[in-house]
Amino acid sequence: MLFLVRMDVNIPHDLPAEQAEAIKAREKAYAQQLQREGHWRHLWRVAGEYANYSVFDAASNDELHGLLSQLPLFPFMKIQVTPLAQHPSAIA
Repeated sequence: MLFLVRMDVNIPHDLPAEQAEAIKAREKAYAQQLQREGHWRHLWRVAGEYANYSVFDAASNDELHGLLSQLPLFPFMKIQVTPLAQHPSAIA
């Protein structure tokens, strides 16, 4: 199943810089792992915002929740999920 996911990140300003950088490094490694595994199919930055639109491929809502909740930045995110279905006019 494909899901369109918008993630808005809001790291607290009082979080020590070293801690924030360590979390972001773990986030990058995990995101790249999910991409290599085929779960995180597309990743686009929202220009001018600390946010992204992504397409995830997960077997179920529960699997998607598990993938997202393991993101190191998850505690600092607002996440919106939209399930996707094939459009009848799509040629691909």
